[in-house]
Amino acid sequence: MAMTRCLEVKGRPVAGGKEPLICAPLVGRDEAAVLRELEAIVAKQPDLLEWRVDFFASISETARVVDLAQEIRKSSAGIPVIFTRRSIREGGETIGISEEQVLSMYQAVARSGAVEFLDYELSSEPAHFERAVALARETGTKLIASFHNFQRTPSRDEIVAKFVAMEQAGADVAKVAVMPQGLEDVLTVLQATLEGQKKISLPIISMSMGAYGSLSRLFGWVFGSSVSFAVGQKASAPGQVPIEDLKVVLDVLQRALKGQ
Repeated sequence: MAMTRCLEVKGRPVAGGKEPLICAPLVGRDEAAVLRELEAIVAKQPDLLEWRVDFFASISETARVVDLAQEIRKSSAGIPVIFTRRSIREGGETIGISEEQVLSMYQAVARSGAVEFLDYELSSEPAHFERAVALARETGTKLIASFHNFQRTPSRDEIVAKFVAMEQAGADVAKVAVMPQGLEDVLTVLQATLEGQKKISLPIISMSMGAYGSLSRLFGWVFGSSVSFAVGQKASAPGQVPIEDLKVVLDVLQRALKGQ
C-alpha cells in the first residue's frame, strides 16, 4: 500500500513513484561551487535536486541565474530540479532584491524550461502568491507551497490548516518544516501529516528540523511525507542526514514493512 502521494512532472510520477523521494540541496555561492556540488551529488543518485538560489551571491543578476539554472539542467542527469528562494523570515539567506525582482527571476527561470518545480512561501503577500500560481500554470511547472518555522512547532491543527490553505491557494504540493523543542513535537508533525492526507488531495512534504527532527527525515514517509531532504555535500537546513545514510535506513524500514 502506498504511504505517500506521487510528485509528478508532465503527468508522470517522479522516479517511477518511488517513496519517499530523496532531495539534495545545492547551496553554492557562485557558479563554480554550485556545479562542483552538482557533480558530486548527481553521482549519489538522488531523486530530486533543490537549487537554493538565496545562497547564490549573484542572485540580483537574473541572466546569470537563468544561465546557471540551464547549466544545472544540462548536468543533472535528468533529475528534476526544484527552484527555491527561501526568505529571511523563513530561514533563508539575506538577499538584496525586492519581492517583485524575486518574482521576475522566478518568471525568467520557469520560462527557460530549466526547472520542474517552484517553491514559494505561503506567507508571501496573497497577490504575490497568486502570481506564482499563475506562473506555474503558464509554464507547466509544479508549485510547492511552503511554510517554515525555525523557532517552534505549531499545534497539529495549525499544521493541518496550513496544508488546507496551501491547497486552497492553488499549490500542487504542500510543504511544512518546523523546529521541535522535544520528541513530542516530532510526533505532532507526524500526526499532522497523517491527518493532512485525509484533508487534502495534494502530495505532502513535512519534516521536523534539528537533531530530534532527523527522525522525521528517516521515517516521515511512513506517515505520508513524500520527500526527504538529505545532504549531498552541504546541508540547507538543520537535521539533514547524508544521502548514503538515509538510503540505508530506508532500505531497512521498507524491507521490514514488507515483512522481509
